[in-house]
Amino acid sequence: MTDRYGDSTRAVKAVSSLPIPGDPIQPGPVPASAYHLSDDEGSEQNTYGRATNPTWRQLESALAELEGAAAALTFGSGMAAITAALRVMAKPGSVLVVPADGYYQVRRYAAEYLAPQGITVHEADAEQIYQAAGSADVVLAETPTNPALDVVDLRRLAQICRQRGARLLVDNTTATPLGQQPLALGADLVVASATKALSGHSDLLAGYIAGTDPDLMAALERERLLSGAILGSFEAWLVLRSLGSLGLRFDRQCRNALALAGALASHPRVRSVRHPGLPDDPSHPVAAAQMRRFGGLVSFELADARAVHALVQRSDLLVAATSFGGIHTCVDRRARWGDPVAGGFARISAGIEDTDDLVADVLAALGAG
Repeated sequence: MTDRYGDSTRAVKAVSSLPIPGDPIQPGPVPASAYHLSDDEGSEQNTYGRATNPTWRQLESALAELEGAAAALTFGSGMAAITAALRVMAKPGSVLVVPADGYYQVRRYAAEYLAPQGITVHEADAEQIYQAAGSADVVLAETPTNPALDVVDLRRLAQICRQRGARLLVDNTTATPLGQQPLALGADLVVASATKALSGHSDLLAGYIAGTDPDLMAALERERLLSGAILGSFEAWLVLRSLGSLGLRFDRQCRNALALAGALASHPRVRSVRHPGLPDDPSHPVAAAQMRRFGGLVSFELADARAVHALVQRSDLLVAATSFGGIHTCVDRRARWGDPVAGGFARISAGIEDTDDLVADVLAALGAG
């Protein structure tokens, strides 16, 4: 596929099937097992659903296409994908860097599972990660970070990792492959939660890893087979259902997030706003250099927890939810999960509502009372 196509066209074509008379336009899910076996033992591709199946392969081909990768592997969740990658890449005696300002469960996994295996774990935020990478064997970067939305310069970080001989793994969940291409910027692997914007309907859990090194991808596939951290066939089919509309959905989410960020930035009740697309955001110069879209998340701070709850209660469109990337605009007060942020710090995940309606609703909710 060439670069002459736009993102929506690429997404539709990525999940399309070859036209075969009598077959449906979009195949349904396949069973996990059982498969009819051939007399020619050892020749079958499909033997048991934990190893591979046709629906996985179609989804993995689409994900590899969107990430600019040679191959992709699906997993039962984003956490299943990232922990599988860390188990394969970080060995006893090695030094691993994980984001201090990214998804907190990854830090917990590294501290509670990897560190006792003899792996030295360092936590570094988006500013510290370049220095930390200089003494690491494996570096995990999340960019933009969640929930602060700082942006890591992936070209710079990849160069440091190459000079060190370290592997670079990038969590691309918030940006999606339509917003950022980490492999093209020098990463060894991309990992993401497809639970979020890729599936986009808040009705499934899924994750994936994409890369270009055949030996590394084979090791990851073996890890998935043995650990059993697989994606259900029906969930894989649901992600395929969703990818065709990803370009439309994510484009609207990004435009809504930028519009909300601009409106919030000038509101007297809002203490601070973070969004990489705002020209005066500290992450904007790096984001503008490496991102095609700035994502559907906005972080902001109100006076306290009560102000965040009041915003949701007074709004007709906002709902309180901790996941993100769906079609509905959601608000999550991050201190409730133990994040080291102020009580009034919240993250908005912009949905696909009409932009003018969403901005007017949020401003009215902020101004009420």
